[in-house]
Amino acid sequence: MKRVSVRWISPFIGFAFLFVAGCSSYQSTKTAQRLYFNPDTVTAGKFDDGKMWTFDFPPSEYFAEEYNFAPDSAWFADARLSALRLPGCSASFISQDGLILTNHHCARYALDKVNREGEDLTDSGFCAATLSDERRVPGMYADRLVLIKDVTHEVQKAFNTGTTSLEKVANGNAEIARLQKEYWEKYKKSNPADSMVFQVVTFYNGGRYSLYGYHRYTDIRLVFAPQMMVAYFGGDYDNFTYPRYDLDFALFRVYGDDGKPLHTEHYFKWSPDGARKGEPVFAVGNPGRTSRLVSVAQLKFFRNHSYPYIVDLLQHLQTLYTSYLEKHPDMKSRYGTRLFILSNSLKAYAGMLNGLRDPYLLARKEAFERDFRAEVEKNPALEESYGKVWKNLARIESEKSELYAEHVAFDFSGYGSSSYFRMAALLLNFAFEMQQPDSSRTVEFRRSNLASFKNKFFPSDFNPGLDKRLLELQLQNMQAFFGKDNKPFNELLGGRTTKEAADYLAGATELGDSLKVAALVEGNPNAILNSRDPFMRFVEQTSREAFRYESEYDKLIAEETSENFLLGRALYDVYGTSIPPDATFTLRIADGVVEGYPYNGTIAPPMTTFYGLYNRYYSFGKEYPWSLPPVWQNPPADFKLSTPLDFVMTCDIIGGNSGSPVINEKQQLVGLVFDGNIESLPGNFIYIPSVNRGVAVNSDAIIEALKYIYHDDRIVNEIKDGKIEKE
Repeated sequence: MKRVSVRWISPFIGFAFLFVAGCSSYQSTKTAQRLYFNPDTVTAGKFDDGKMWTFDFPPSEYFAEEYNFAPDSAWFADARLSALRLPGCSASFISQDGLILTNHHCARYALDKVNREGEDLTDSGFCAATLSDERRVPGMYADRLVLIKDVTHEVQKAFNTGTTSLEKVANGNAEIARLQKEYWEKYKKSNPADSMVFQVVTFYNGGRYSLYGYHRYTDIRLVFAPQMMVAYFGGDYDNFTYPRYDLDFALFRVYGDDGKPLHTEHYFKWSPDGARKGEPVFAVGNPGRTSRLVSVAQLKFFRNHSYPYIVDLLQHLQTLYTSYLEKHPDMKSRYGTRLFILSNSLKAYAGMLNGLRDPYLLARKEAFERDFRAEVEKNPALEESYGKVWKNLARIESEKSELYAEHVAFDFSGYGSSSYFRMAALLLNFAFEMQQPDSSRTVEFRRSNLASFKNKFFPSDFNPGLDKRLLELQLQNMQAFFGKDNKPFNELLGGRTTKEAADYLAGATELGDSLKVAALVEGNPNAILNSRDPFMRFVEQTSREAFRYESEYDKLIAEETSENFLLGRALYDVYGTSIPPDATFTLRIADGVVEGYPYNGTIAPPMTTFYGLYNRYYSFGKEYPWSLPPVWQNPPADFKLSTPLDFVMTCDIIGGNSGSPVINEKQQLVGLVFDGNIESLPGNFIYIPSVNRGVAVNSDAIIEALKYIYHDDRIVNEIKDGKIEKE
C-alpha cells in the first residue's frame, strides 16, 4: 500500500483536476490552417508582458515619460497603504474611519454568511442604517501591505545548495518557510497585540524574492450591498463583455481591536469629477496569476493539454449545478455562488484557450522568446548559465504531456470529484500513515496535529443527492480514460451504466454515513486497509499505479520549477525591472487611460450611462438577466440617467483585480475594477493594449445610486467627507 494522492484544495481558490471525459479528443493536432500573416515578420509588442508594476520597483521614470507625471516615493507609499487584499479580491480604504470599497461579486460569500432567517441578501441587498446595524462577517479578513524587504540573496543561496532539482526546490522552499517564521516570531515578540502575516513573494519565477508583511484586519463588517440584479446586470451573457451596465460594488468597514471603526491616515479620497475620457488612471490591486514569462513550450502544454481538460470539466460542472438548482431552487443560497464561480471560470478559461489557439498571438510570444534567447546567446556568461533552459523546458513539457491524462485521472481529490472517492483516498492514506512511527508521518498525521485533522475526514457540507450526480460525472470521465482494460474499474462498475453504478455505489458504501466514517477513523487502521467498501477497495487496488504516476509527474514539476528559476534569473539579468514580473496575487499598480476600442465592426464607447441600463432593461422585455429590482424600475425625477455608469481603460488587469480602486494622478478614486472585456481573456499570457480593456464602475454612478435610489445619505456624506458623519 502506497500513500494515496490527496490534495486539500479549496474549490474557490484553484482547480486540482481529476478526470475529464473524452480526454484523447483534446490532444495536439496539426491542421492545414492558412495563416493570415507571415510568421517571420511578426515582432513582440513593447507591452506584451504587461504593465503590472510592483511597489518594490515603482515605475516613476516610465510614468514621467508616458504621462508627464512623476510621482515620488510618498505617492507610491500612500497608494500602497490605502489598498487592501481580500480573499481572492482587492479593495481599498475610502474614509479615515475604515470604510472599504470592493465589488459586489467579491462580497457574495459575506452576504451568505450574514444572512438571517428568511433573508437572501445577495438578491435583496443590504443597507446598514447606523453603525450598530453593520454586520460582522465571520471569518472575513483584509490585508494591508505594510512591509517590503528584499530576500533574493537568502532564497537563491539556499536554492543553489541543492544538487538535484528536487533538492534545489526543497531547499528554496525551506528557506522561504524559515524567513516567514523568523519574521513572524520577531514581530510578535515586539508587537504581541498586532495581527501580522508574512509571505515571501516570488518575482520573475525566482529572479527576485521579497518578504511581504501584511497587517491583517479580522473584524470586517458589512455596510452596504446593492441587489444582485443590478450588480450583475446581464448575468453570464454580459460577463466579460463591453459595453457593460453593472453597479458592481459593495461597502464594508474595518473595526479595530477596541470594537470601534478603525482610524486610518491612508485612504483614497473620492473624486468630484469621476473618470474622464483620455485621463491617465491607475488600478491598484492584486492580480491573481499570469503566465506571460514562461517559455513557449509551456504555453503549448497549456494549449494542448491542461486548458482543454479544465474547459471540458467546467462545462460539465456548470451543466450539473444548473440542472441541480433548477430542480432544487431552495438550495440557491447554498450553491448559487458556486455556480457563478463555475460559469465565470468557464468563460475565462475558454477565452484563454482560444487565445492560445490564435497563431498570431502565439507568434508574438515566439518572437519575444527569440529576442530573449538572442540576448542570452551573445553574452558568454549568460549563455553558460542559461543557454540550455529552453531545451530543457521543451523536454519537460513533452514528458508531462505523456503523463498528464494519467496524472489527473489518479488525483482523487480534484475539484469536481465526488466526496466518496476523496474520503476513500484520505482514509487509506490515514491508515497507511498510522502504521508508520510518529516521526516518519507527514505533518498533519502526527500526534500533535491528529486530533484536529480527524475532523476533516467527513465533509461538513456533504449533500448525498448532489454528490451522487458528481459521482456519475466522475465515473463517466473515468470510463473515458480507462476504457475496457482496467480490471479494478470494471469491478467497480459491475456491468452497470455509469448512472446505474452511481446510484448503486452511493447506496452500497459506508462513506455516506458520518458516524461510520468517524468509527473507522477512531478504530484499528487495519479495518480500513481490509475494508470491502467499493470505493476504498478501488483506491487501494490502484494505489501503486497512482503513486507511480504521481511520483513521475511530481519529479517533472520539480524539474520545471528549477528550470523556471533559471529562466526567471535570465530574464531579470537581461531586462531588469523594465518588464514587470508575472502576477502572483500581490499588490501591483497598472497604468492606462480611459479609452474605448474597436469591436464588432463598430466602436465601444469609453463610458456607458444609466440610459443604457434602462435601454437594455426595456429592450429585453424586462426579462432575467436584464430585469431590475423594484426600487430601480421607476427612478425618481432627480436621478440623472446621463450619469456615467461603467467605463473601460487600458490598465492591465486580470482575475484578483476585482475590487481594485482606479485612481487619478491626485490619488482620487474615479472607479472600481470589476471585469475585463472579452478581448482581454488571453491576458493570462499576453497583453494587447489596442484591445485589452479593464472594465470599471464609475465613482459618480456609486454616489448617484446611493443618494437617489437607496437614499443612504449617511454613507454618501462619509464618502465625500472622508469621515463618519456624526450620528
